[in-house]
Amino acid sequence: MASMRAARLIKMVLLLQSRPSMTAAELARELEVSERTVTRDALALSEAGVPVYADRGRAGGYRLIGGYRTRLTGLARSEAEALFLSGVPGALREMGLEDAASAARLKVSAALLPSLRDAPSSAAQRFHLDAPGWYQEPETPALLPAVAEAVWDDRPVTARYRRRDAEVERELEPYGLVLKAGVWYLCARAAGSFRVYRVDRFTAVTLAEGRFVRDEDFDLPAFWEERAAEFARSILRTEVVVRLTAAGARDLPYVTDRAAAREALEAAGPPDAEGRVTVTLPVESQEVAYGQLLRLGPEAEVLGPGALRTLFAEAANRMARLYR
Repeated sequence: MASMRAARLIKMVLLLQSRPSMTAAELARELEVSERTVTRDALALSEAGVPVYADRGRAGGYRLIGGYRTRLTGLARSEAEALFLSGVPGALREMGLEDAASAARLKVSAALLPSLRDAPSSAAQRFHLDAPGWYQEPETPALLPAVAEAVWDDRPVTARYRRRDAEVERELEPYGLVLKAGVWYLCARAAGSFRVYRVDRFTAVTLAEGRFVRDEDFDLPAFWEERAAEFARSILRTEVVVRLTAAGARDLPYVTDRAAAREALEAAGPPDAEGRVTVTLPVESQEVAYGQLLRLGPEAEVLGPGALRTLFAEAANRMARLYR
C-alpha cells in the first residue's frame, strides 16, 4: 500500500509539473482516487517539501510554485529504457524534429541517476523500428515538415491536394500524422468532418496565422484503426470461390486480406472427402485475386468466376509446358 501511494504522489507531482494548474476533480480523475484523497496527498507533498499550492474558490485548483521541477530519480531501469524506445528517429528526421528530439533526450539523460545513464544506448542497441515495408525505397514528402509544424502548433492550413487527375483546394485543421508502411497520412478536419489525406499528394501547404481549437474527444489511434478497417473493407468489391487444401487454407491469410480470409474460412463448410474446403472470398478485383491466389500454387483451385478460372487454367498449362 505504501509503494502504491508513493507512486501516486510521484505521478501527482509530474502532472502538476506538466500543467499550470489542475483542479481536485481533474487530479482525482487522472489518479483514479477521490477528491478527498487528492487533498490528503497534496498536504503530504507540502509537508515533504514539495511546494504544492492550493488556490481556493470555485475556479481554484492545485499548482506548483517557484518553478519547482523534480528530477527523474524515481525511474526504474526498465522504465528508463522504455522511455528511450518511444522515439522513432527516421520519422522525427522526416518531420524536421530530429534536433528537438535529440535535445530532449539529452535533457532526460542528464536528469537520470548515474546508474541509469546507459539506458539510452542499452535500449537503442536492443530495439529498432523500421517502418517501411520490404522491397521499396520510400521518399519523404517534400511538404511533410510544413504539415508536421501545422499539426504540432494546431495551425489551420490551406492545402492543394492531388486527387486522381485534378487538384483541389481544401481548408484543413491538421490533427495528427500517421506513418503506415513507409507512407505518411494526415488526419484532418475539413468542413466539420475528419478525413485522411496522403501527405505525398499535397502540392502546396500554407499555414494560417491563428490556431484552431482541437476537439478534445478526438482519439488519433482509434480514428486511424476505424478508418483503416473501413478502407480495407471498401476495396473488397467482388468475390471469388476457391477450393483449398489444408496448406492452402493455412496460407490464405498471408496472400490476401487477412480479415476477409479468416471470415471466409470461418464461414466455410466442412472439408470434402479429399480434405479440401470451399470458401467465398471477398477480393479487390479479379486481377488482384489472380496475383494473390497464384502464390498458393496447387494448394488452391479457383472455381469461379469462370473468367478467373480460365486465367488460372492458362497459367497452369504454361507452367506445365515449362517443366515438361
